[in-house]
Amino acid sequence: MRDIKLIVTDMDGTFLNSHYEVSPDFSAVFKELKKRNILFVPASGRQMPGITQYFEDIKNDIGFIAENGGYVIYKNKELFADKLEHAFIVDITAAIREIPGARAVLSAKKKAYYESDDQQFVEYFTKYYTENQKVNDLGEEVDDDVFKIAVYHPEGSEKNLYPFLKKFRENNLEVVVSGKYWLDIMNKDINKGNALQKLQNLLNISPSQTMSFGDYMNDITMLERSKYSYAMENAHPSVKIAASFSTLSNDDFGVLKTISEYLSI
Repeated sequence: MRDIKLIVTDMDGTFLNSHYEVSPDFSAVFKELKKRNILFVPASGRQMPGITQYFEDIKNDIGFIAENGGYVIYKNKELFADKLEHAFIVDITAAIREIPGARAVLSAKKKAYYESDDQQFVEYFTKYYTENQKVNDLGEEVDDDVFKIAVYHPEGSEKNLYPFLKKFRENNLEVVVSGKYWLDIMNKDINKGNALQKLQNLLNISPSQTMSFGDYMNDITMLERSKYSYAMENAHPSVKIAASFSTLSNDDFGVLKTISEYLSI
């Protein structure tokens, strides 16, 4: 393994531990990455402020992939921003209301919007969506560019959401299980892999010069765009099949340990 120019990592369940903490070793590792001209890119289903809050001191030196690929920033400049049609939002939110226990969030450029009165859910999802606003009806148009609809179910997304919402793939939309309790709906071809490709093309970096880390199904397209793809020990079985390599769990900070081994620090 040599000549790595770009390292991209998922956040929750991958780069962050279960307490949403960054490894204390990251600062030293990043200094070495910068010294070697290796671009570091966090990639998440979170909204942009939910990612950048962890990297305030270095945000002008790195890239960001937010909204599962719907929003891409490189060195504090917008590279790509998608927008979901309002007609889709109306239909999808209506379908979500028919699923017992389901909760929806419209994730947009300025804020995340929600209509639920479930305070326990609100306290939970605002960890990921730090800029947010309650509205009366998610089906009403907001003065914002909506990237995706994030759907939550307390008993799991793979069994309790995906079977009921996968039909929207027929509308030329992406419907992907993004976490144990989350499912995301976006425009077709919006995913972390295509967002990563935009950065690779811009910087003339090939998949063979890219290292990636992930734990859930929304990370698979990103792993497929890198030769050195790693599944976390705690990853979903499908991610372990897709990845070329494996590393320690997020609670053992497997991402930082693998990068440190590559850098020999």
